[in-house]
Amino acid sequence: MSEIKVAGRYAKSLIDLAVENNGLAESYNDMVLFEKVVDETPELEAILKNPIVPLDKKIGILNGIFADKLGKLTLTFFKIVVNKGRSAILFATAKQFIQQYNKIKGIVTADVTTATALSATAKQEIIAIVKRELGANEVIVKEKINEKLIGGFILKVGDRQFDASIASSLSKLKKEFAA
Repeated sequence: MSEIKVAGRYAKSLIDLAVENNGLAESYNDMVLFEKVVDETPELEAILKNPIVPLDKKIGILNGIFADKLGKLTLTFFKIVVNKGRSAILFATAKQFIQQYNKIKGIVTADVTTATALSATAKQEIIAIVKRELGANEVIVKEKINEKLIGGFILKVGDRQFDASIASSLSKLKKEFAA
């Protein structure tokens, strides 16, 4: 079974458990923090994925890093997953948890790439359009700056992409003249 599928099942189990214990928001915050720490510390992910590192040592490392930062439910979940020999999927499980949580809450992430930083007005317009078009409750805008776009923007939401950049328009014109 693929890592993403297994991670998705573990994430669903944690969501169900968190809902049952009225701790969904806390578990979400825990998973966001865990994902951020692992993303910034590739050594931690390497330790979790390494089959040579003993399970009790992995649990000790996780407790050492997160004992005072994560809730009891999340720490217990991590311990269970590690003891089952599945520590390699903890990072993927955190990503799947966040994805499933966002789906439940109607939260959408919009990746906006522009040539310069977005103004507050432009950001609010993008949020309003995405909310209206997708029926989202909340929109998280992740900005990226790529000066090669010259102007305009590229908006990605899920598997959809809208390219309104000048660089793209120039490329299309170039292809039309070449044909």
